[in-house]
Amino acid sequence: MTDELDVYLVTDEGLSAGRSTVEIVEAAIRGGVDIVQLREKSASANERYELGRELRVLTREAGVPLIVNDRVDLAAALDADGVHLGDDDLPVSVAREQLGEAAIIGRSVSTPEAARRAEEAGADYLGVGAVFATDSKDDVSPEQQGIGLDRIRAVREATDLPFVGIGGVTPHNATDVVEAGADGVAVISAVTGADEPEVATRALGKAVRSPEVAADD
Repeated sequence: MTDELDVYLVTDEGLSAGRSTVEIVEAAIRGGVDIVQLREKSASANERYELGRELRVLTREAGVPLIVNDRVDLAAALDADGVHLGDDDLPVSVAREQLGEAAIIGRSVSTPEAARRAEEAGADYLGVGAVFATDSKDDVSPEQQGIGLDRIRAVREATDLPFVGIGGVTPHNATDVVEAGADGVAVISAVTGADEPEVATRALGKAVRSPEVAADD
């Protein structure tokens, strides 16, 4: 498991203002991103594979873990560092069998109960949200939208697993998410849609790692 979850980028070329995902990831790496997840829900499996090959080279050279959203088979084909699973995906235990003990396996949850189940199943980290209402994740059910900081605190009490808060997170509210108990933040549009993705990534890192300094900016 990676030691750093401060700034976790989830890719989505549809929110990248005409720029390619490769360009966004390159900028995020320059800005100090800690982990990258290949998502690209609207792309075909083959398109994701070809993109993943490029991202695998970039992230490996930078020493940044590459995680694949949902697809255990794609994670294996790309020799990615791991996979991130949701409610409709394979169980954590099956992903572990397919990818091996060294793989990083994440799980999306929105309640303390789900967090405990994921920990018992052997997940390495959690993505908790959507913390704030967001349009970036159209696969989030209404009851999982805007769960708020109190839920982050409840999840922190329920599990020892590291986790990131995701959903509507920006450099302006990232500190609140971490102070509520998250180990870091996961973002889509806060970086992919930013005018300067490198600067946005760096600002998120500052908000997570040095909240007192970020509050003064």
